[in-house]
Amino acid sequence: MRVLTVNAGSTSLKLERYELVAPLPPLAEPPVPSWSRAAKLVEAEDAIEACTVEPLDVAAHRFVRLPDGAPAVLGLDAAAIASIAAAAPDAPLHDAAALRAVACIARSKPELPQFAVGDSAFHRSMPEAATTYALPREVTRSGLRRLGYHGLSHEYAAHRACSLAGIDVETARVITAHLGGGSSLCAIRNGASLDTTMGYTPLEGLPMATRSGSVDPGLLLHLLRTGLSHDALEEMLERRSGLLGISGISGDVRELLSLGDRPMARLALDVLGWRLRSSLGAMVAVLGGVDLIAFTGGVGEHAAEIRAAALEGGLGLGAAVDAKRNAAVNEGRIDADGSPVAVCVVAAREGWLLARAAFAIVTAGGSTPGVRADLP
Repeated sequence: MRVLTVNAGSTSLKLERYELVAPLPPLAEPPVPSWSRAAKLVEAEDAIEACTVEPLDVAAHRFVRLPDGAPAVLGLDAAAIASIAAAAPDAPLHDAAALRAVACIARSKPELPQFAVGDSAFHRSMPEAATTYALPREVTRSGLRRLGYHGLSHEYAAHRACSLAGIDVETARVITAHLGGGSSLCAIRNGASLDTTMGYTPLEGLPMATRSGSVDPGLLLHLLRTGLSHDALEEMLERRSGLLGISGISGDVRELLSLGDRPMARLALDVLGWRLRSSLGAMVAVLGGVDLIAFTGGVGEHAAEIRAAALEGGLGLGAAVDAKRNAAVNEGRIDADGSPVAVCVVAAREGWLLARAAFAIVTAGGSTPGVRADLP
């Protein structure tokens, strides 16, 4: 099966083509795609059109926010696209770009089946205590609950890191840290998501490149009462906050690290490290301990200083990274000798999980748009 995977991020687009045959390899042992390409979002249509000249059997798209009640994988007919568009404002930096990619492929290959793969599906195993907001029942029973995101990345990182560390993912207590333009942590026990830092939208949790992360809701009410419009507040929280907002310079960790001790750049990085440590501690508490911590995503994979800052103090457990391994590794273990917690860096492979999802649905008989079927 020739699968095109489309991963629209907040600033970039990743395209991969897989040629898959049954039986698929284990989740932790991904095949090399026949090709992969990356483009800026402003170049997305040209990149997609160039990819669709080749023979394809199916396209699989990562969607950050699917409608409430949608399955893990949703066939993209007109009704499904309309329902996703209605939910897209809850993830404005991602789903609009993904919908544009769907439309572009439909113009180039109108006969090609396309599927939306939900980025929250992995978190459906979280218990009700983890997903429920402390709001009146008439609010929460309408579906307003913590959903979590980066599920594809967290699931893969847990399996891959356990494989690298020689730990059984089905019995391990794992914390995965997807750190990039958007960032989140996930507590995983026995291969299932137990808790995560993002909530109903991708705004909750850690400070990110331009997104605020968690903020006192009373502060937001204060801004609204003092004249800030709803649209201006949303634009501020999504596009002018996070590391960019703190530093006033950039939301790019690489650029902030290059500025050395420039005070506001340093403060942005210190805030990120502080919030990472406090959030990792919360994940440890939820799990009742931790066997392995895995870093992935653009920042998690490439910013050794951020990984070291996240584990400064060892989380009270003695977890430690080896400075030389941490500085040199591309993928693999970076924990210091004697560390009671394994620490790994994992190269993100969300495209592989998209391809697996499409393969599973099509081979199960859902090869036409409009299918509503969860992954087996």
